[in-house]
Amino acid sequence: MGYSTGVILVAVAAVLWSLLGLAIRQIEEAGTWAILFWRSAAMVPALLAFVAWRKRKPILPALRATGWAGLMGGFGLVLAFSGAIFAIQSTTVANAVFLFAASPFLAAALSWAVLRESVRPATWLAIAIAMAGLVVMVREGLALGALAGNLAALASALGFALFTLALRWGRLGDMMPAVAIGGMLSMVVALGTLGLTGEPLLVPARDIAIAMAMGAGLLAVGMALYTMGSQVVPAAELTLITMIESMLAPVWVWLVLGEQASAGTLWGGAIILAAVALNAVSGMRRKPAIPPMA
Repeated sequence: MGYSTGVILVAVAAVLWSLLGLAIRQIEEAGTWAILFWRSAAMVPALLAFVAWRKRKPILPALRATGWAGLMGGFGLVLAFSGAIFAIQSTTVANAVFLFAASPFLAAALSWAVLRESVRPATWLAIAIAMAGLVVMVREGLALGALAGNLAALASALGFALFTLALRWGRLGDMMPAVAIGGMLSMVVALGTLGLTGEPLLVPARDIAIAMAMGAGLLAVGMALYTMGSQVVPAAELTLITMIESMLAPVWVWLVLGEQASAGTLWGGAIILAAVALNAVSGMRRKPAIPPMA
């Protein structure tokens, strides 16, 4: 696969993920945990099929090979997935996706604190800039009564950061089996929470269909494309390309549903995305580009 093909695959993955907010907005009755269950129920088989096709080996050994790191990363994804769904249902899509963009900085800070990995000065500067954007957005959420949604979005970003930390700790080069484990754990946690709260699992068929389409289509296909593209695209450039998700997600809900972002959301989101871009560009300058794989 060539470099340009990898860039296209990652860009298509980001476009698919950008549609998740719009898809969740189409769900009428299902709550966070029912959506999480049905979405994961469709995502897991699709991911396992991709893992089996790519590795040409039985699935169970690939899952076992992740060890404790895969289990820890899976629980991080439970927080990431459930927090994202609740956030999009509770605040604007723009608020949610811009706050999700804080995940790389949370991962960098956790890696420095837990794994003692060094963090570049440019990354610390980007973290400081991103924090300013977070303050702008969370303060506005408090004023507009959307604080719970904003906090859920930050919890989702933390979950993705924990997933990244687990991958680094376990030195897992392949994230797909760990994502599948996260989907399985999401189903278990969702069922348990639904049982405790008394919320229904059997929601309207339309809601189930949308949730499953998200899992098997937008999420699983996006993950497969991203995984293949990331083999030939440097990490810093991956960060820049996946910003497509944060930029397009508010556009879809504005075009289809007329949902507009407030000035505070746009300013805070712009600050966060600028910080992400600064960190990615500085990373590209630090290391030479990875040559395309044969």
